[in-house]
Amino acid sequence: MSADLVKLEQHLATRSYVEGYTPSQADVFIFKALGAALDASKSPNVARWYTHIQSYAAEHATLPGSSTAGETFVGTGVAASAAAEEDDVDLFGSDEEEDAEAERIKAERVAAYNAKKAGKAKPVAKSIVTMDVKPWDDETNMEELEKAVRSIEQDGLLWGASKLVPIGYGIKKLQITVVVEDEKVSTDELQETIAEFDEWVQSTDIAAMQKL
Repeated sequence: MSADLVKLEQHLATRSYVEGYTPSQADVFIFKALGAALDASKSPNVARWYTHIQSYAAEHATLPGSSTAGETFVGTGVAASAAAEEDDVDLFGSDEEEDAEAERIKAERVAAYNAKKAGKAKPVAKSIVTMDVKPWDDETNMEELEKAVRSIEQDGLLWGASKLVPIGYGIKKLQITVVVEDEKVSTDELQETIAEFDEWVQSTDIAAMQKL
């Protein structure tokens, strides 16, 4: 049985990885189950994810975590096959004879792996957020409101495109996108900061949020 592409496509629409914020054995499990890159026009999120995980091919056997999260996206047959393949992977090979030479080789491989891991930068988890900023009434100066919002500067925060969206009775809300680094910027705190411009701002809402 093949992977459930519809389910996986929906899952990856708001995530960079199958589980968590870094590559794991759950990603490796699905990667092996798929076996080949997909048509980006039919499954754009899966195709993007597949290319990204493929770049970690040399580290698949050493990525952290388990395959449990990945097993929910494949049928029993594929799960058993991929699990068996995963069980066959041994970072250090077979050490049936624990002699001095085998120990030396093992130590060299551990040292090489640790050096490679230390030199690889950890992926920065980012999200693109669409925010709705509502004014008090139709007389609110929306240019001043947007200027106030964009005046907020913070490490890990980058303002993007914006537009005014009618919400009724001649009132328009400001809809603005912002890219944030998840570890540096709290969307709750950002909303609180925007709300401090109470001369123009009535309220704020998160309209959409997607992992990059």
